[in-house]
Amino acid sequence: MNIFYLLASAAQQGSGAQAGKGSSVSMLVLMGALFAVMYFVMIRPQKKKQQEEQNMRDNIQVGDEVTTIGGIMGRVVTVKEDSLVIETGADRNKMKIARWAISQNNTANEKAEAERQAAKEAAEAEKQKKLEDAAEESKAKRKKSKKNKDDTFDN
Repeated sequence: MNIFYLLASAAQQGSGAQAGKGSSVSMLVLMGALFAVMYFVMIRPQKKKQQEEQNMRDNIQVGDEVTTIGGIMGRVVTVKEDSLVIETGADRNKMKIARWAISQNNTANEKAEAERQAAKEAAEAEKQKKLEDAAEESKAKRKKSKKNKDDTFDN
């Protein structure tokens, strides 16, 4: 809301009889900054999301489980340039759908989730190994320290 107030006040100052080059330049800078903010907040993330969706649709293969924008789930049987044939239900009904109507590739999502889970487990295992190594090292240092104390008292 403050941005609109600044724009209104800048416009009022620019419309007065004393309007100079400084106020018009500041108005252009303000408009440029506003456009930059709008671009990075709204336009860029939307383009990125559309690109990811297009890549997902382009990488669909025979055998993938997909969900359409209408909520129909099925397994891809045939892949063509701009359409797909999917099997749905227990009686294996076949439906031809447009590529743009694919909402999710469930097989790819499951693979990505499995990879994330494997990476998480590997990180957890590595963390556990580091903890065990640190405990062993600490135990060895205590044993060595105790031995040095005993040797000092023996002399």
